[in-house]
Amino acid sequence: MANVFAESVTRLVTPAAKHVLLTWERLESGISFDLTSRKVRADPYEVYERLRSENPIHRMRLINAWALTGYDDALAILQDHRRFSSGENKLEYAPYRTMLDLDPPDHTRLRSLVSKAFTPRAVAALGPRIQEIVDELLDELAGRDSFDLIGDFAFPLPVIVIAEMLGIPAEDRDKFNVWSNDIALAVEPILSGEEIVRVERASDEIIEYFEGIIEQRRMDPRDDMLSALLAAEEEGDRLSHDELLGTLMLLLVAGNETTRSLIGNGMLALLKNPEQLQRLRDSPDLLDTSIDEMLRYDSPVQFIIRVVMEDVEFKGKQFRAGQKVIILVGAANRDPTVFADPGALDIGREEKSHISFGRGIHYCLGSPLALLEARVAFANLVERFSSIELVEEPEFRDQIVLRGVESLWIRVERQ
Repeated sequence: MANVFAESVTRLVTPAAKHVLLTWERLESGISFDLTSRKVRADPYEVYERLRSENPIHRMRLINAWALTGYDDALAILQDHRRFSSGENKLEYAPYRTMLDLDPPDHTRLRSLVSKAFTPRAVAALGPRIQEIVDELLDELAGRDSFDLIGDFAFPLPVIVIAEMLGIPAEDRDKFNVWSNDIALAVEPILSGEEIVRVERASDEIIEYFEGIIEQRRMDPRDDMLSALLAAEEEGDRLSHDELLGTLMLLLVAGNETTRSLIGNGMLALLKNPEQLQRLRDSPDLLDTSIDEMLRYDSPVQFIIRVVMEDVEFKGKQFRAGQKVIILVGAANRDPTVFADPGALDIGREEKSHISFGRGIHYCLGSPLALLEARVAFANLVERFSSIELVEEPEFRDQIVLRGVESLWIRVERQ
């Protein structure tokens, strides 16, 4: 989805230092933005609204950054890659760069090579197989009146899809789940020592695994994306070995984490707004706009981060070279100057210009695949189950950049 793979000053902060920095923020602007607060991680939208009303371009002291809440401000940053760079953002704990933390010309070259696997025709061809996977996962739930939509459906679906695209053996998918969860922590602004160990261990293990698979494909190419990436050429250029490893890691994490959360967050929003769920049942032609609205209402990606390349005056604020700009995607997607009644879920909403897939040169390459998986998933869930109810209030994962529930237990009745 959007470019979240950008270093955001991952570091440990002592309680005393945290108190001083947050007090400094409050004295400067009347409000502080505590990324480590469980309340913010569980539901950031109330804080976003306070930031918007009191300090829409907010100087953060807990990390050396500016936080932006406005939709137009977000577009201005995302569409100006020369002054607001992704290329200076390599994750501290990620061993290889991806196209998401590169600027032109490297970004242009790498994206053109990888995009061969994500053409509209190539993605559309996956539709029948995605339908088969959805059918298989839901068939396995036959006879169960309640189940965890995340663990039993939304989690395995994108993992199976991306693993099959890459040509990964079915018996190795469980490893991908663990690696994906741990590597995804690397995008968080602040990590504990234990989390840093998990990221580094998962990175080492998945690189070792991919090295073995790459060697196999070099000797015995197959009809899969990995073989295609190995063979990809654009004006005589190829992916380097490090670029190939970085791309494989990106496909694993971005293709898994965000699609899972799109399904989970979207279904939770529908369950909290049952009149909208019924509206979708009555008007299945609203499926595409429903998914757009789910992405706007509770985006799986909450931050997009850029680095200031030169001193810039932005809306009266002085951005200094080297500082980070954090685009609060969830806030921009609820900007009342763009979206009417932004805190309401409206599956027929006409304003579809959410920024959950980013904008500019880093617009999400895999967005058509994510939308296709979500479309098939929700169409079948609504068709199979005449009633879907929430069993218990879910807890969101203890993350702020990638937003999603740990589990989503639902009770169903079948058609």
